[in-house]
Amino acid sequence: MAGHNESILREPLITGKDITYARITEEILSPVENKPNKAWWIGFILALCGATLWIVSVGYTFWFGIGAWGLNKTVGWAWDITGFVWWVGIGHAGTLISAVLLLFRQNWRNSINRSAEAMTIFAVICAATYVVSHMGRPWLAYWVLPLPNQFGSLWVNFNSPLVWDMFAISTYFSVSLLFWYTGLLPDIATIRDRATGVRKKVYTIFSFGWSGSVKTWQRFEAVSLILAGISTPLVLSVHTIVSMDFATSVIPGWHTTIFPPYFVAGAIFSGFAMVLTLLLVVRKVLGLENYITMFHIESMNKIIILTGSIVGVAYLTELFIAWYSGSQYELYAFQNRIAGPFAWAYWLMMTCNVISPQLLWFKKIRTNIAATWVLSIVVNIGMWFERFVIIVTSLHRDYLPSSWTMFSPTWVDVGVFVGSIGVFFTLFLLFLRVLPSIAIAEVKMILKSSSEQTKLKLIKEGNLDKEHVQEYIDSLEKFDSVKQEEYAKI
Repeated sequence: MAGHNESILREPLITGKDITYARITEEILSPVENKPNKAWWIGFILALCGATLWIVSVGYTFWFGIGAWGLNKTVGWAWDITGFVWWVGIGHAGTLISAVLLLFRQNWRNSINRSAEAMTIFAVICAATYVVSHMGRPWLAYWVLPLPNQFGSLWVNFNSPLVWDMFAISTYFSVSLLFWYTGLLPDIATIRDRATGVRKKVYTIFSFGWSGSVKTWQRFEAVSLILAGISTPLVLSVHTIVSMDFATSVIPGWHTTIFPPYFVAGAIFSGFAMVLTLLLVVRKVLGLENYITMFHIESMNKIIILTGSIVGVAYLTELFIAWYSGSQYELYAFQNRIAGPFAWAYWLMMTCNVISPQLLWFKKIRTNIAATWVLSIVVNIGMWFERFVIIVTSLHRDYLPSSWTMFSPTWVDVGVFVGSIGVFFTLFLLFLRVLPSIAIAEVKMILKSSSEQTKLKLIKEGNLDKEHVQEYIDSLEKFDSVKQEEYAKI
């Protein structure tokens, strides 16, 4: 538990007046215990329409085969692998926020980790659907598992990227799901104790007999740290394995050792952007401004600046190595990206991923809700085009000019991708209805140390340095949930 001697210079993680443990419970559980509002229904209906499109598109693919996509003899990978890598990348922020920031004792994670972890689970599910549908014969999906040799000479082909992806996704999904569910136990028990009838029975089953005793909390914290230690290497390993799908090939533009760190940075980059896209809407619609504060938003923006800069350096390194390697094929691959028929996608990628995040260096933009939300969407668009550029532009003009061709997606390609977004938001909106979007127990832990009302009480006692107090008050100007008149009275 956090200490009660936090510096007054540190910005509060909980804002608002008269915040109590009971009020935290009431406000966070309000979307779960009450009927959904109009905004939720509008979002859910739109997401359900997208999910329906996904069912139609995937069903069409299963019936007619992957020839329904825009693939051709040269471009054998396209929107399918682009969508797969994009979704895996989005799932990275949840594990980073949950595991890495927990190990580093960063309390600002407490208000955002629950939604980020849920986002990870749903994003990995969307990614897994691409792997299955790309098999061509999805009813034989179990062949990627290391089964006993019951089929004559058949055995898992460990040289296949499909098998690598299966191991990466299954491991990442299992650990992330376990970590997410373990963190939910105290809050599920809280809902259980407040529920009646059938809901009480359901939440009783899923709370696994949580009693809230000292021994229970000790085991909970120990298990959380162990899972965080297991999860942390996954942040690096999972997208490294996904990048090796490309790096182990001999295709110009793919066969490069920079891909693993480059892909990991890009995954965290896009993951945090998606967390912002979701949470900025959630905090407004559900009225959670006191718990998801400007400090949380600014902290995530700073990570986006860092990872976006790493991605920008990776882009420039690729261009340098293409020239420095002396390989005419590698050089042409990047010349084709920059000035070829898909150059518009390359420059859109550079604009979204390299130029737009640099706007966050300015504090006014970094602390502006509308600007941050727009930039988070821009980043995710750019990261999708990054994967598209890497995959399609490296394939559509290969070693033989006679086989050069263009790629054009079909309605099925578009339907599967847009539909997967619908599936993702359908799952996320259902999550908001049945489980708390903020970790109640973890937020309560920092109420006595990191809340605005605690710091306001210390200021009123008059034992603090006046310069520090003024610096603290000035830092609150950007908070949309802080009432400045409280400080004017002091």
